[in-house]
Amino acid sequence: MEAELQRKIKLILSALSTKPGVYRYLDENGKVIYVGKAKNLKRRVSSYFNKKHDSPKVRMLVTKIRDIQTTIVDTEWEALLLENTLIKEYKPKYNILLKDDKTYPWIAVTKEDFPRVFATRTPDRKRQEVFGPYASVKYMNTLLQTVREIFPVRTCKILHKNSRPCLQYQLGKCPGPCSGLISKEEYLSDIHKIIEIFKGNSNTIIRQMRDEMNACAERWEFEKAHQIKLKLDILTQFHGKSVVVNPEITQLDVFSIVEDEQSAYVNFMRVMEGAVVQSYTLEIAHKLDKTQEDLLLLGMVEIRERFGDFCPTILLPFTPETDIEGVNVIVPQRGDKKKLLDLSLRNALTFMAEKNKRRDLIDPNRRSSRVLAQLQKDLGMDRLPNHIECFDNSNTQGCEPVSAMVCFINGKPAKKEYRHYLVKTVVGADDFATMEEVITRRYSRLLAEEKPLPDLIVVDGGKGQLNAAYRSLQKLDLVDKIYLIGIAERLEDIYRIGDSLPLYIDKKSEAQKLLQRIRDAVHDFGIAHHRKRRAKKSIESQLDHIPGIGKVLKTKLLQKFKSVKRIGEASEAEIAAVIGPAKAKAVKEALAPQPQLDENR
Repeated sequence: MEAELQRKIKLILSALSTKPGVYRYLDENGKVIYVGKAKNLKRRVSSYFNKKHDSPKVRMLVTKIRDIQTTIVDTEWEALLLENTLIKEYKPKYNILLKDDKTYPWIAVTKEDFPRVFATRTPDRKRQEVFGPYASVKYMNTLLQTVREIFPVRTCKILHKNSRPCLQYQLGKCPGPCSGLISKEEYLSDIHKIIEIFKGNSNTIIRQMRDEMNACAERWEFEKAHQIKLKLDILTQFHGKSVVVNPEITQLDVFSIVEDEQSAYVNFMRVMEGAVVQSYTLEIAHKLDKTQEDLLLLGMVEIRERFGDFCPTILLPFTPETDIEGVNVIVPQRGDKKKLLDLSLRNALTFMAEKNKRRDLIDPNRRSSRVLAQLQKDLGMDRLPNHIECFDNSNTQGCEPVSAMVCFINGKPAKKEYRHYLVKTVVGADDFATMEEVITRRYSRLLAEEKPLPDLIVVDGGKGQLNAAYRSLQKLDLVDKIYLIGIAERLEDIYRIGDSLPLYIDKKSEAQKLLQRIRDAVHDFGIAHHRKRRAKKSIESQLDHIPGIGKVLKTKLLQKFKSVKRIGEASEAEIAAVIGPAKAKAVKEALAPQPQLDENR
């Protein structure tokens, strides 16, 4: 059976065209399990069967393929459009999922003799002309309020003829079409202006209204001219606040993309006369390994279906290999257009962060898994760093050297596993030798007790501390079993063994923040222990060297007076009441303030 399938696949591959097109993979039941597009069908489809794939998902897909179907088109862009259509038709198991966020509101203008204008979350394109969606509900409500203030329209769902207009007319919020107080032509003229404002063509309407105002003034219709002027002021003020860049920039679409381990997010903005009139972010769930360009183009095709044809010019973060028909693609490097691209990117990043935050609230462990997966990717590890241990050394001018180790399991501190180490073999302030000693002691013990080793060791320090830790792992034959990095204190650069330059990780990323949190934890843990030892040393140096004062009497004194300072401030009689007059005299003499030399003598 296997040999027969291989012969069938080889025959199909040998007959494939080299033209652009779409291919469909079918399983043993004849069900489409994957749809893809290709610039060269023969080369792309053959690559699934002629090379070894790193992705386990791709390897699993190949084992399920029992038949291949193809459709030839003229261009790669047409292949992309057809791919999008077939994905929606067949909903293949291994294709990416386009996630539709239905929470965004739209503005609808009904297709009636006297249309209504209102906000909706369920647009009906057959009965309504829709605009949006609007990522900011506040902006949409402000826009609606503005156009209604300038051009009052009816709000009743059913238009009944009445001899007397309703309360909305009395309040100036409706022109009274039910009572014949406005003609259909005049009403539709206002609706046309409203639609142009929704499309972002405010300047056109402003010029038109200014001409109407001047014409009224010339006819001495000053009251009507004043009413137009009031409306014109409202629209001009709103338009001025809406402009985010140069108002000369018009009819422009902007696309950007960001992605994490789970999804990609394509942001779309439509810019008219320097103002963003539409903004939308599409989530695309990862299935198979797709390039960022593939994901961006798929997102653009889906957005095109929802919002209509692209503007003549589009801004992209990079130049795609696929020619996008009918548009001029620009990859801005500076200026106002670059600002628009950056704004789109910020929108995509914000959307991704909000999505992840909501998911984290539902599943608290999800955030840890996501951060650890990102850390694994950033460091180039071959497994998830579920178990991380971090080391730091502390000393005061070579005195009281100690080392601390903190342990994080699944991205969270495991405080029962925290350890302090008193340095035994190192004399003086030798940070490198101290690190080598502590690492050796820690992991030789874990090996002896057959306890689990960490996935990642973080050394607080630069290349010197990192190399010292590496020598310890070499002695224990653990170099290939534990991943090792160093984090420099000053610039928080990440170093790996053998790298001359630090590893770049986004300073604002969650993975970098986790490393900083671990480093700060070991720093605080080590310093706290070091301070305790210094304090203990200070007490010992003052009381332990007084003749006749042993451990028992020292304990009695500290229990009574709480500190060495208070013992020194107490009277000899008060001390004698605790340890006797003879020893009290010795204590007072030992703790008496030393006279200071007069520097002027």
